[in-house]
Parts: sequence; structure tokens; C-alpha cells
Amino acid sequence: MSGPLSDLLIVEMAALGPVPLAGQLMADLGAKVIIIDRVSDANASNDINRRNKKSIALNLKATQGRDALLKLIQNADILLEGFRPGVMEKLDIGPCDCQAVNQRLVYGRMTGWGQEGPLSKTAGHDINYLAITGALHAIGNKGEPPIPPLNLVADYAGGAMFLVMGVLAALQERQQSGKGQVVDAAMIDGVPSIMGFIQTLYQQQQWVAERQSNMLDGGAPYYRCYETADKEYIAVGAIEPQFFKTFVELAGLPVNDLAQQNDRDKWPSMHQRYEMHFRSKSREQWLEIFEGSDACVAPVLNFEEAPRYHHNKARNVFINDSFQASPAPRFDRTPAAQPTAPIPPGSSTDEIFRDLGFSASEIDQLRKQGAVT
Repeated sequence: MSGPLSDLLIVEMAALGPVPLAGQLMADLGAKVIIIDRVSDANASNDINRRNKKSIALNLKATQGRDALLKLIQNADILLEGFRPGVMEKLDIGPCDCQAVNQRLVYGRMTGWGQEGPLSKTAGHDINYLAITGALHAIGNKGEPPIPPLNLVADYAGGAMFLVMGVLAALQERQQSGKGQVVDAAMIDGVPSIMGFIQTLYQQQQWVAERQSNMLDGGAPYYRCYETADKEYIAVGAIEPQFFKTFVELAGLPVNDLAQQNDRDKWPSMHQRYEMHFRSKSREQWLEIFEGSDACVAPVLNFEEAPRYHHNKARNVFINDSFQASPAPRFDRTPAAQPTAPIPPGSSTDEIFRDLGFSASEIDQLRKQGAVT
């Protein structure tokens, strides 16, 4: 592997959501990531989060399976897990168990509610975690229920990204102390941390609590999506006055709109006029008008269209016009390699055991004992 993280060994406990993405992002940048799966599966995998990784299938309830994992952890830099609090401890592979065999291990724990608190042992999903942070309340149409922004905000922005940042920060600190530590990454901690700008606007009384009534929530006529004549959409983000001026001029809108750009009382009528105006041409016709300008207008592309968009193709945002994104961010001296295909569970079991020093007969014995699933 190549990339800036090529000297790291990461053990990833099989999970859903933010943990697999965190592992994939670091694997994309060169880290050797080994997934601990529950059961082998010979079928090919199309799970993008499993690319650039290896997999071993272990029965962690069997003593031999647990011992094999601890042997792997002896030389690991990071462990990632996303179970409810206490599950890893019940399996005798909690932080104390793992750091007993490797005091340099950074133990990354990913949860929605956090490791402690009244809700820490209860089930939940992105929408639930997002709900108690204040963020979900702000997303959606006026007078209608809040709309979940896929599972991007809590699971991935407030979860996976903070998990990656946390474990890499702990590795940086390890250079001074020589010791690992536990990183408690909770989505309900991460989401408020990325809301600073909105919270600032609210405290400055520049943001109101009602949905679709603000500059960035679809309330402003210059920051929202509009339907075109062919039932497609364009996204408009002409916030700054000079960009709004370009937008108005190229779109053929009334010049008087420039003076009332931020007059909230005028926004509803501007919405109606703009909606009618942009239905007068197709998406492609509007894109030809705005192409290369600072009007801040872009097409709203679907999953099939995005890889084929000319800017995305020029920058190789997607791999070979597929749904897979290229590794990000990019590095000039230590670029990431082309990702390898997602691997099925347990497909690297024998290879990993051989790397740990197990003989073929010892691997067969582990299978007979039920340690390898």
C-alpha cells in the first residue's frame, strides 16, 4: 500500500455505519486495515466501505478466537469498534484487555449516545442522535416535519470523521508519551461541534428557529433549489452580493431584486417568481447560461449522472465513472494508490494467520475448535 498512513495497522471490529467508513478512509490512505468478521462468506462483496481491507472471521466467544485476536492486537496501532458500551468488555477484549498486550494501542470507540449517560445502553440510529442535538429541528420545509438528511450528519460527519480525527490525534500524542489511550467518539458530541457557525448566527439573532426561514435552510431565494422545465433541478448558492448580482443578471431577473436580497419580508414573493422563472427553461439550458460564471449555480445530479459530470471527470472524483469515490484528501508526496476491490468476510483468514506465525496445521486446528468461523 502507498499513502501517508502506510505504516499503520488497524483492527476494525465488523460493524455498520461510521466504523466501516472510518476504516475505509484510513485504508484508502495506505493503512493496513483488518476487519474482524463474525462469519466467512465466499460471495463477492460490493460494500464500498470494505475496499482496501483484509478480513478474518473469528468466533470471539471461543477462547482460541479471542486469543488469536489479542495476538493480532499485539502489533496493531489502532482498534476501531462500534458496539454498545460494555459489549467488548463482556468478550474480554475491552480497553484493559487489549492494552495489557499492547500499551501503545489506540482504542477507538464509536457510539451514538456515548460511553456513559442515561441513554448510553439503549438502541438508536442517526435520526435519533441528530434529534437531540438541535440540528434535525433546523432541517426541512416550513410548517412540515423535519427531514432527515440521509444518515450523513450524525453517522458520518459527527461520527466517522470525529473517530478518524480522534484516533489520529491519539497517535500524534503517542509519539510523546509512548502510550495509547481510549478515544470515546460519540455522534451526539460530534454533531454540535460542527454546528458552531449556525449556533453563532442564532446567538447573534441572525437565525430563527422556524425551518426554511433562514439564509442556509432554503428560506433565502438565493440559496435553494429550483425545478426546471424538464423536471430536473438546479442548486443556487449566490450568497455574496457580487455573486447574487451575477446570478440576477444572467438569469434575467429584475434588477430591483438586488436591493431586496436580504429583505426577509420579500423572500416569499421572490420564491414564487423564481420558481416560475426557472421552469421556463430546461436544466441544460440554464447551465449553458451560467457556465463558467460566479453565479454559484450547479445542476442537481442523481447517482448515475454525478460520475459523468465534466468537472468530476476532469478531477477523477469517481473511479472509472463508477459510484466509488477516489481516495480523499489528496497528497503530493505520498499519494494514495488505486483502491482494491471490497473483500468478502473471512477471505484473508489464512493469510493473516500465516503472517501471525501460525502453521497450516495450527490454522486447521483453530477451524476444528470453532475459533475460525
